[in-house]
Amino acid sequence: MKFLLIILALVITDPKEIAKVNTLKKQAEEAYLNGDYEDAIDKYTMLHDSLDIEDAAVQLNLAHSYYHLGDTSGAKNNYNKVFTSSNNKLKSIALQQLGVMNKDAGRLEEALQQLKSAIKADPTNQKARYNYEVVKKLLQEQEQQQQNQQNQDQENKDGEEQQEQQNKDEQEKKDGDQENQENQNGEQDQEKSDEQKEQEEQQKQDQQEGEEQEQEKSQDQITKEKLEEMGISEEKARQLLEAMRQSEIKYLQHQRRKPTKRPPSGKPDW
Repeated sequence: MKFLLIILALVITDPKEIAKVNTLKKQAEEAYLNGDYEDAIDKYTMLHDSLDIEDAAVQLNLAHSYYHLGDTSGAKNNYNKVFTSSNNKLKSIALQQLGVMNKDAGRLEEALQQLKSAIKADPTNQKARYNYEVVKKLLQEQEQQQQNQQNQDQENKDGEEQQEQQNKDEQEKKDGDQENQENQNGEQDQEKSDEQKEQEEQQKQDQQEGEEQEQEKSQDQITKEKLEEMGISEEKARQLLEAMRQSEIKYLQHQRRKPTKRPPSGKPDW
């Protein structure tokens, strides 16, 4: 960036001092224009410190020299000294440079305020106006980026919450399906258990009936074998059993018809 070299206008009455100051001033200007900013700093510092030249132009050119060397601390220190100058044009340039330095450092809001103050101090400062519009646009872009980032963060958050809810719903469904399956399995196992019990009881009953039938068959077989030993046929045995049954019936009927003798009155019945 090119800077306007401020020509020093000093009022000194001593001819020797005038000559010394003019020589030093010329040397400082030549060093600055030749890009020898370190030598320019030495010369401008000598004018300010050794010769007690209190001039805003010296401070401004000194600040420019520091700025070109990349010494932002030295530049800022000297620009701030010009900030209090009653010369509005020099003040505007100093504010402009402070605004540019803050812009380069990313401090856009501070830069915008300084450039605004520079324009207010000197409305004809076109460089201040240009940088003001640049910083204003950068701020707008920054705000838009921040808004976009906030929107993106919110979308990501909403997406995460939605995914979390979906995972929760799927887990609940999975747990519910598992519980239903376990209940169904339990019911099926119970049904199988009941059915198995019925089968076992039926088998036990069938086995018992079979054993009883076998016992009956065995008893019939024994009876048959005894009858054969006695030489009596089954038909004859049935006839005998029937005759015995009839005889028993007649005996019981006869017993019921006999009168019952009552014991004498007043006497024990023993």
